[in-house]
Amino acid sequence: MPEVRLIGDDGKQIGIVKTAEALAYAQDRDLDLVEVAPEARPPVCRVLDYSKYKYEQAQKQKAARRHQQQITIREIKFRPKIAQNDYDTKKGHVSRFLKHKDKVKITIMFRGREVTHPERGTALLDRLAGELSEIAVVEQSPVQDGRNMTMLLAPSRAVLAGEKDKAGDGKQEKPADDRHPEDAAQPAANGEQPAYNGEQPAPDAEQPATNGEQPAPDAEQPEPLEAGR
Repeated sequence: MPEVRLIGDDGKQIGIVKTAEALAYAQDRDLDLVEVAPEARPPVCRVLDYSKYKYEQAQKQKAARRHQQQITIREIKFRPKIAQNDYDTKKGHVSRFLKHKDKVKITIMFRGREVTHPERGTALLDRLAGELSEIAVVEQSPVQDGRNMTMLLAPSRAVLAGEKDKAGDGKQEKPADDRHPEDAAQPAANGEQPAYNGEQPAPDAEQPATNGEQPAPDAEQPEPLEAGR
């Protein structure tokens, strides 16, 4: 390039000069001549410390990535004739992904002659989108692609704004008992005695009565012989 538009190290524009003059200008200041706008006519060059310039650019890119929100696309697969339990489980996975601000791709897989009834897949996707309408918006409507039908759900504005709890599903959980299940039936150790219903346990029927009476002697016991006999 025979000439360039030169910008000094202080950021002020010097003007259009020959390339050799621009190089000499940078060398006199122990700096580098960097082309910052090669598509311009003539190209724009700036006098600066190139190592410092690269460091500042890297820091700017790092800060931009830190403030940039990354969206992950998850995928959950359904069957047209999915059982209710499996449907509830997969819907729970979709809900959890959405509350973590991820997009979810829902895929309906058709097998055999199921592909001749795409309306079943559409009905299933519409049902799912309706049940998750509070936390999801349909970003891509159901589309048939061969033996698969897909729909893309994105987090709603309420989720992105943090108004929806990531882990909650709207149900109130009962406070957990700190005691072990085996200890739950035992009375709490707070100094109180367990309450009884006033009934004493029945005495053992096989034990002899202890009312001060001696048991009757055995009638079959032989009498003692008199002395001299």
